[in-house]
Amino acid sequence: MKITVDFDHCEVHGDCVVAAPEVFDIGDDDDVVQVLDDNPGEELRTKVETAAKMCPVAAIKLGA
Repeated sequence: MKITVDFDHCEVHGDCVVAAPEVFDIGDDDDVVQVLDDNPGEELRTKVETAAKMCPVAAIKLGA
């Protein structure tokens, strides 16, 4: 699974960090989310899919 984030649309709501903290983070001074692992293992699929669904601006996309 490949994760891409449209950083132009990211509004740093942080829902992705709550859903999948192993994959997403927001630093103290950041104005966009950080992707810690853009190709996480299958064991994190459910969390990452939840993070993408929770994003209020649909900035997170998942691919093969």
